[in-house]
Amino acid sequence: MKAVDKNLFNILKERGLLYQCTDESALKELLESGKPIALYEGTDPTADSLHIGHCVPYSILRRFQKAGHKVYLLMGGATACIGDPSGKNQIRKIMSKEQIQKNVDSIKKSLSIFLDFEGDNKAEIVNNYDWFKDISYIDFMREIGSKFNINEMLSSEIYDNRLQEGGLTLFELGYMPMQAYDFIHLNKEYNCLLEWGGADQWANIAAGVKLARKLSFDDGIERNLIGATNPLLLTPEGKKMGKTEKGAIWIDKNKISAYDFYQGIYQTPDECVEMMFALFTDLPMEQIKNYIKEDIVNAKKVLCYEITKFVRGEEDAIKAKQMSENLFAEGGNDAPTFEYSKELINQGVNICQFLFDINIAPSKSEARRLIQGGAISLKGEKINDFNINVDMSYFKNDNLLIKKGKKTFLKVVLK
Repeated sequence: MKAVDKNLFNILKERGLLYQCTDESALKELLESGKPIALYEGTDPTADSLHIGHCVPYSILRRFQKAGHKVYLLMGGATACIGDPSGKNQIRKIMSKEQIQKNVDSIKKSLSIFLDFEGDNKAEIVNNYDWFKDISYIDFMREIGSKFNINEMLSSEIYDNRLQEGGLTLFELGYMPMQAYDFIHLNKEYNCLLEWGGADQWANIAAGVKLARKLSFDDGIERNLIGATNPLLLTPEGKKMGKTEKGAIWIDKNKISAYDFYQGIYQTPDECVEMMFALFTDLPMEQIKNYIKEDIVNAKKVLCYEITKFVRGEEDAIKAKQMSENLFAEGGNDAPTFEYSKELINQGVNICQFLFDINIAPSKSEARRLIQGGAISLKGEKINDFNINVDMSYFKNDNLLIKKGKKTFLKVVLK
């Protein structure tokens, strides 16, 4: 096994990836000791795929594994049955055990992009259903539930929205003690000393560290556990990134084309470009800052290429880059193509809806603005009426060339 990289702590700090920590000096000492540690991150498998926003913690765990540390991924087969109430206005849909396992199996394929599940220092997946299924309710409440103060729990942001809606259930209150117990179990069974997660999980992570202290006081077993978080990937409006007007930027290749993935990354707000570079690339921070300072548009193009290459492979990155650049090539011969429903065209589709559907405009209101400004041409003729329907009369051999502005071209092909 290769030697541990003692510089990981400095890398996390330089790239702005360490946001909160229950004991930063202890974490620094651990990571600079030259000894490998075991750490984990918990995920409730409530969906069968991940978008780019979900993968922020995994991009950081990748750095831990590359530095020589042991990474465990906790899939919340038990906690997913309850659902994390963090930031939710209503109770999550209760999932079947079969659906949860199906999601776990599917998500693992995406995780392999970030982590190595083979070799001497392979990442491992554990499922908290495996230990919770054998714990009786009475035993858990006596040993663990007794260590939680309801007033302290309700003062955390985790339950804010549910409290404001007047719908917080006892069922949901059980989530924090269960997640906290996960840390105790993983420390006992796998010697995990660190739990990592997104900033929105801070209260749950801190609860695990606090539970360890209380149990240590009771039984005399030393448990020096550390919790840490990364900053959330947020837009300037405070919304979590990972989705665009056209939908999620999925990691799964079967859910999104290389071109749409690339274009989804290109929609990253200027203010978030540096963090995206820091998270998903290994480019030096000085180089990243220079890119952004010199030309933010070119910086975004570099970002799109690097992230697409990392997630989907170099072939897809080259293809998506070429398609995007062809949008600005004079003429339409090399324009990227977009497949559209022939059945819908036969019925007639409003021009604004059509431009939105084919990604020429991010919204129907923006499509209307483009038409009013004379920026849209069909078959070489400008369109100035946003009430028209696009039908078969606009197509030749099931093809239609659309121009936006002076240099943006798209070929729509009916299927």
